[in-house]
Amino acid sequence: MKGTFLTDRGKVRSHNEDAGGIYYNSHNHMLAVIADGMGGHQAGDVASQMAISLLQEKWEKTSAFDKPEKIEEWLRATMDEINEKLFLHAQENKECEGMGTTIVVTIYVDDFLTVGHIGDSRCYLLNQDGFKQITEDHSLVNALVRSGQLSKEDAVHHPRKNVVLRALGSEAEVDTDIKTITVEEGDILLLCSDGLTDKLLDEELLEIIKQNEDLEKASKELVQLANNRGGEDNISLILLSKNGGFWKEGDSE
Repeated sequence: MKGTFLTDRGKVRSHNEDAGGIYYNSHNHMLAVIADGMGGHQAGDVASQMAISLLQEKWEKTSAFDKPEKIEEWLRATMDEINEKLFLHAQENKECEGMGTTIVVTIYVDDFLTVGHIGDSRCYLLNQDGFKQITEDHSLVNALVRSGQLSKEDAVHHPRKNVVLRALGSEAEVDTDIKTITVEEGDILLLCSDGLTDKLLDEELLEIIKQNEDLEKASKELVQLANNRGGEDNISLILLSKNGGFWKEGDSE
């Protein structure tokens, strides 16, 4: 699994509260992560940077995993530990009061991909079955859509679309949604913060990814389009491809 990480401050914000990266342990197993911090002053970037640094440190110390269940157990325990450290930091440092961060994490081991997330940063999968979001936003508008109180079309322009219902570090305890899927040759994954998905529809994400055979070029085009449409938020994304391959329309025919 190969990938590229790109983050951009955007056109409006004075600093970048997003963080992320692609990391490998001693067995060359890959972990990719995007975090979108929130909080007053610069507490948002403290939260996201702390989360990424702690996760990287823990991951690089891991040994081999013999089955996906072990990865899920490790990820859940690690998220709980990081949440506790962030929450304690906010309690002990008044300038960080109320800080938190969304997070989306993928771990790739032996054709299995484990995905964990908190908040509204997303993971998408492009394979021969199509392009779909494989995480469920922990957001107010998504809760309203799921309950039938709001249509998907109205959710795009809802004034409170950026309100998250779950964040890492903002409460003493938090639940991480975790699932494991299989990935095949040529599959592509997109991890991103809402600075990207607030500006581009899923169909537009798909079109740009399919038009560019180079991960880095596709990433830059996605960020540029989000900025061209206002860039009010920080924009971060990771594109991953199984063995550098690309699924193309008609490959399965």
